[in-house]
Amino acid sequence: MWIVILYLTVASSIEVSTTLDLFRELIVKKILTKCHKKGHKMNRDSPSKPRSAIPAYLTGETEDPYPSLSDIHDYEPNLEFDDTELQQPVDDEGEIIGIGIESDEFLETPVSDGTIEENFEEAFGLPSLIPEYPSLIPEQRDSLKELDVDDFIDVAQHRIVDVVGDDTYGRKVIVVSACRLPSNKVLDHNRLLSYLMHTLDNYVETDYTVVYFHHGLNSQNKPSFRWLLQAYRAFDRKYKKNLKALYLVHPTNFIRVIWQLFKPFISIKFGRKMMYVNYLSELGNHIHLNQVNIPPPVLTHDAQLMSKIANKSGQGSQVDSSSSVQPLPTQQFGVTLQFIKERNNGQVIPPVVSRCVEFLSQPDALETEGLFRRSASVSLVRDVQSRINRGESIDFQRDFPGDYHLAAVTLKTFLRELKEPLMTFDLFDDIINFQRLNKEERAQMVKTLILERLPEDNYILLKYLAQFLAKVQDRSDLNKMTSFNLAVVFGPNLVWSQNQQMSLSAIGPINALTEHILSHYLEIFIL
Repeated sequence: MWIVILYLTVASSIEVSTTLDLFRELIVKKILTKCHKKGHKMNRDSPSKPRSAIPAYLTGETEDPYPSLSDIHDYEPNLEFDDTELQQPVDDEGEIIGIGIESDEFLETPVSDGTIEENFEEAFGLPSLIPEYPSLIPEQRDSLKELDVDDFIDVAQHRIVDVVGDDTYGRKVIVVSACRLPSNKVLDHNRLLSYLMHTLDNYVETDYTVVYFHHGLNSQNKPSFRWLLQAYRAFDRKYKKNLKALYLVHPTNFIRVIWQLFKPFISIKFGRKMMYVNYLSELGNHIHLNQVNIPPPVLTHDAQLMSKIANKSGQGSQVDSSSSVQPLPTQQFGVTLQFIKERNNGQVIPPVVSRCVEFLSQPDALETEGLFRRSASVSLVRDVQSRINRGESIDFQRDFPGDYHLAAVTLKTFLRELKEPLMTFDLFDDIINFQRLNKEERAQMVKTLILERLPEDNYILLKYLAQFLAKVQDRSDLNKMTSFNLAVVFGPNLVWSQNQQMSLSAIGPINALTEHILSHYLEIFIL
């Protein structure tokens, strides 16, 4: 669960020795439980532990207060599942004995996402925190769906959380900036957690990525340990299963140590999702940095780090800005529609778009659950982009039969990497005011923007896409892609500002406009 990483970043509020004591106690408890189940022989001197089963550093019998982390790794397999625990007695009819209603949770474990649902309050001997944070009671979570960002204006105004379009793999990007957390005396962390859940609820049904800027967290704005434990419990499997990557930017050495201590309690599968990013240049390999509204303190901190590297290496940080890479004559990604049109005999619909739409218009593709929501193989997406830019002919049916998600991600990537969005920069200011209009005004505004102000080539391509997406929407009973879900996916790929940095407050109007277009395309595209 990604909220655990947030805990790792603020764990400096606890003394290192205290943290080690807590985890030592929890590890001992888990090993004792394992040994009891497996029937290990007990040590005569200390019947509470099996002979030679618990290392001294875990029981506090060693003088070394900071044991080697590699020793913890040696015992990590003992905390995982083993075959003996899954063997159950059966009756004459082959039914498992002793499995009743309560067994559902146990039987579901092997097919879950692999994240251990640990009861930390019980393990640490802490009381339940639900009464302390009443808005997190499950019965009240449904009420969050009825709220919008304006209901959290006291939290949203700090811009702690932003949704900034898609990453280089076609996944939604959610950015959390620690430096924007106000003082604990100002911010109600209970409201913050509700706001986080409300924001994520709009995107966790699709593959998504989280970027966490750690710089700026301090003793004045860090959440409490108890709150973090409660937050960990609040973010259940719904929020974990589609999280594909968590980038922790500018990590400190303390975070790395605490992460090692957490490893025994975090699944290997989730551990692979978390990646340290030391510099923004590294983050640029995975995220479109020009889409992200990076806080100025983070930019300054990164520049200082890069300056230190340059000084150590004895090299300057001068960059020859005059040398710009010219696009290939056959390139389709990262150029303008006009550039593609001029090099394809005046064809308005780019070849990559027509190839993707033709492949995805097949019945099997239209009925694929989560079409345009799921990500594709990173290596395949890059390979397809490179081949198309080199002018090679791509036949998805021949080269990638049945890989509909690859074609879907390729189409979204093409739209996102246009030099100018399909709904041009000139329309952005009008679009972000869309939700302030009443129903009649919205309909008139959309027609004005599309029929009168949108360039002809953009109009033709937008109409082509809307007609195709109408087919996808018609099969929403099977693919689950309603007009709302399609708008969430395509909105940020059709509209963005000229500086390409988008705030969470702009996402709502953009998605609302996109949904209106998809729901009323027959009334809008009359030419």
